[in-house]
Amino acid sequence: MYHYISIPPEDADQYRLDLSVSPEDFQQQMRYLAENGYTTIDLYELSRAITNKQELPPNPVIITLDDGYRDNYENAFPVLREYGMTATFFVVTDFIDQSHREYMTWAMIEEMALAGMRIEPHSKTHPDLREQDRDYVIYQVLGSRETLEAHLNHKPRYFAYPGGRYDEQVLDIMAELDYWGAVTTVGGEWHGFDDRYEWTRVRIRNVTHFDEFVDLVQ
Repeated sequence: MYHYISIPPEDADQYRLDLSVSPEDFQQQMRYLAENGYTTIDLYELSRAITNKQELPPNPVIITLDDGYRDNYENAFPVLREYGMTATFFVVTDFIDQSHREYMTWAMIEEMALAGMRIEPHSKTHPDLREQDRDYVIYQVLGSRETLEAHLNHKPRYFAYPGGRYDEQVLDIMAELDYWGAVTTVGGEWHGFDDRYEWTRVRIRNVTHFDEFVDLVQ
């Protein structure tokens, strides 16, 4: 799980610092995966492996990037293409619609999708979905999917909870809307059918040194 792939500005707060991985570190990490027999897959392949027993390649790994920052396109996308890898980008659709300077454009997202990257929803405005009105949750969860479908001609089936926050109502709505799975910010490596709306991830931080990265993915 990544967020920013860039050097934080000098006035960055602790959250921006923690969520940032330098382009150099990201390239070193992707090069390690490529040179050591890891194969990138996506959440669709994971679901088929779980439900249909579809065989996965050796050392499968799923790379995710949250929020849709412009540096994902500028710094992560070229590295992924260089090593023949794919990733899943969870994007906040209203931020793109409103042309926020820090976020990707639809042209960038459409280019990445055509290159084999998966683009999935991360809500419309990145709110805390807990204890919200049901219609509001549906607006955030379904609305962001419909926006992506309009741009990509593909119905996304996976969701990333904003800030990793959700409650039982959110889980029920995910099932009602026929999402196939959703990811959290909780650390972990196990993924099964029964917990498909609470899949864990391994967070890569600004302070994740290379040796620690190697230990995390082995």
